[in-house]
Amino acid sequence: MEELLDYISSEIYQKSHVVVDDFVDRPFRKALLEEQIQLVQQGKFKTAAVGTGGQKQVRTEIRSDEVLWMDAEDLSALQSAFWEKIAEVRKVLNQRCFLGLRSFEGHFARYPIGSFYKRHLDQFHAVPHRVVTVILYLNDSWTSEDGGALRMYIPQDDGSELIEDVLPIGGRLVVFLSGEIPHEVMPTKKERISITGWLRDID
Repeated sequence: MEELLDYISSEIYQKSHVVVDDFVDRPFRKALLEEQIQLVQQGKFKTAAVGTGGQKQVRTEIRSDEVLWMDAEDLSALQSAFWEKIAEVRKVLNQRCFLGLRSFEGHFARYPIGSFYKRHLDQFHAVPHRVVTVILYLNDSWTSEDGGALRMYIPQDDGSELIEDVLPIGGRLVVFLSGEIPHEVMPTKKERISITGWLRDID
């Protein structure tokens, strides 16, 4: 785990993003997936909104996923174990990249068939405290034919952008700087499940 954490921090420092396969083992991933499916069946998820505060509104032409925010004060055992893993990522990023990360917020995310999220940045004027985006995919199987890729637009020194598509393969972790990499979720052809969260510089 220490070598993996070193790799994550090195890639973030040099490239502002990193993709890591098998960040969690299969039994743990399966357990998180099953917990999320149960929460979906219990009607806990809501259509995701855009904006914050009084500007918050559902705009399905921009994003059509469903989310369930995790309550830091009321986590399940599985969610607590996941938060502990992310705390290790936060610790090493602070040590190696000096990002001043102090807390984590996250939600389960479900993309039904046909859903998407148009290009956006996770850090903007209304949410300036999101420093690092962290995504863990929980899907059992995925191929390029299933769509639903995370498309990142990675800024280059010459002002151009490098497009990198990342498939939401179960156990895969994606980490990137929230204010530097625009991204979108391409339309998915089957249900797409993940945990998405942000390491922040506030408590």
